[in-house]
Amino acid sequence: MTVTADVPTLDLLKQVNRRFITGVTLVTAMDGDTPRGLAVNAFANISLDPPTVMVAVQRTSNTHDCLFSATHLAINIASTEQMEVMGKFASKSGDKFEGVAWSRGRFGSPILAGSSAHMEVEIRERLQASTHTVFICRVVAAEVTDLPPVVYSSGKFFHSEGLSPLS
Repeated sequence: MTVTADVPTLDLLKQVNRRFITGVTLVTAMDGDTPRGLAVNAFANISLDPPTVMVAVQRTSNTHDCLFSATHLAINIASTEQMEVMGKFASKSGDKFEGVAWSRGRFGSPILAGSSAHMEVEIRERLQASTHTVFICRVVAAEVTDLPPVVYSSGKFFHSEGLSPLS
């Protein structure tokens, strides 16, 4: 069934967005001595030279103000071993770091143990885009592990290993 509309409805836009497959990032920053974070799938690489990425965060998020005032943040690429952690970071719970292993990166941002990869970034620009802030960031540190990343599509999580390449 094909659905079209002259003016896309909210439901149609949600259906369109569900067709786009993404990974899951757990974006973290320090709020004084308190680590804060949230799950974000609005992440993209912008450039490899200079190494630049972006994340978009809804302004009503409990973590938004912490990120907005931070100079650095970490983007943790969620692994298949972090299902419980992703659930915490996608929730509105008060202490999302309770029971979560993490350490400070070179620039102080919370790096989550068990991530598929992570990068620490310096926030260079904060752009207001309707209901969200788009953070344009320069990558200043990065690490990759052997843990497979999570794939997200249509409201479900998938294991990334075993995907078949198309010819």
